[in-house]
Amino acid sequence: MKEETGLNDVHLNHLLAEDLWKNNDGAVHHRYFYKLTVSDAPDEWVWNPAGGGEEEGLTFRFFWISAAEERGLIRGHGDYLHLIFSH
Repeated sequence: MKEETGLNDVHLNHLLAEDLWKNNDGAVHHRYFYKLTVSDAPDEWVWNPAGGGEEEGLTFRFFWISAAEERGLIRGHGDYLHLIFSH
């Protein structure tokens, strides 16, 4: 999480879902969705991932949402948000 988001104090609560998802290019991705909690995070922040390779030069803008319908996410990325907001 630190490498991808810059967040340090992240705690894994539990696995929400696991699936096989077919991308537009035909590639099948084995995906895992977890419920995490984080302490002491800003409302919004910008982060440059440190993984190198295809991530080189990327800048991510992060922010929190309070409902699954609050933001439209690209295809497939919001598939399990209802499991977070229904508890």
